[in-house]
Amino acid sequence: MRDRLGGRECLYVPSCRFGLYLALRHWCRPGGRVLMSPVNDDVILFVVLAAGLRPVQAPLDPRDGSIDTAAVPDSVWQDLSAVLTTNLYGNPDPAPELRAHCDRSGIPLIEDAAHAIGSSVGGRPVGTYGEASVFSLSKHTAAKAGGFLALADPALRGELAAARDALLHPTRATAELAHLTRPYAEAALRGLRLTQAARATVRLLGLEEREEIRMPLRADELTRALPAAPALDPFHSWVRVDMHDYRLRPGPGRLRRIARRLARLDGVLDAHRDGTARLLASEYGTPGSPPAQPLFRVPLLVEDRGTAVAALARHRITTGYVYDPPLDRYAGEAFTDPSPAPEPAAWFARHALPVDPRRADQVLAVLRAARIRPAHLSPAPEGAR
Repeated sequence: MRDRLGGRECLYVPSCRFGLYLALRHWCRPGGRVLMSPVNDDVILFVVLAAGLRPVQAPLDPRDGSIDTAAVPDSVWQDLSAVLTTNLYGNPDPAPELRAHCDRSGIPLIEDAAHAIGSSVGGRPVGTYGEASVFSLSKHTAAKAGGFLALADPALRGELAAARDALLHPTRATAELAHLTRPYAEAALRGLRLTQAARATVRLLGLEEREEIRMPLRADELTRALPAAPALDPFHSWVRVDMHDYRLRPGPGRLRRIARRLARLDGVLDAHRDGTARLLASEYGTPGSPPAQPLFRVPLLVEDRGTAVAALARHRITTGYVYDPPLDRYAGEAFTDPSPAPEPAAWFARHALPVDPRRADQVLAVLRAARIRPAHLSPAPEGAR
């Protein structure tokens, strides 16, 4: 990965969310304000809060969910402590423009590249513009664990490694065994067509952490946790959702699996790029899209996402990584500054259907057979471009 990122020093972390917390704690003083995308995993909102920072939601381009730098008022830029990109689904945020703004303001740029391990912007890889960037190894590589923090200043590696080690939980044999056997158990459930039954059992036992797209906010508990920030432990029940091992020191078996998966990355990126190109060229793609990136998921724009999700599910195609409603509507002003122009983000969040580009042909066949209509931007949908 050092070679892919132009020589940047890379530090292993057990998860992208952990790496982001590490970066925010290093570069941002508690009480600062961080510009971020409102169409994002809710876990990241809680990571920012755990770091003792105030999230500030950015306006977005409704065509692809990237940060719309031109729509950020000067008054917002002047009051920021950092900018955190999202690179949603692998679509790059405008890092050159964000870098320029950060340089003028004297604040750090931190790149969340969880979905963008093969994406580029401005002729450079995503992850080479910020003081730090954080990548996930559980997305494109499907290693189900791991990530890395890439550093512009290699001299910081020792300091950040020590901070990482102080926060890690010790390796647990039971967690390592569960990680190594999980792919075989999931394959068996799929082969026996028991996936839906297994999910129903989890719900019946009360073990499901998300009954809806967003996890329960639990506002009263969150209010009580805020004075303890910066610290991970008071926010653990939010930050761990969907990945309980997010701060676990990896065992040798886990690291070997990650290394094997990472060695196949080029082939995976080729498959994602090919599928992305087919999806974006369809009636559900964004008109005038640039050359295809190897997106982790392709956000097709559809009028009725619920009907589309149901149609895909009937063909055993699962839809995930939906981030709706936007974080400012989800969390409210008690926990985040709202976007100064919220409607473009709301429109994108409502119509985006994230699909795996490796299943492009199947997805398109299902959507067309179900007569799913594409969503089209009007010239100005309540403020959107």
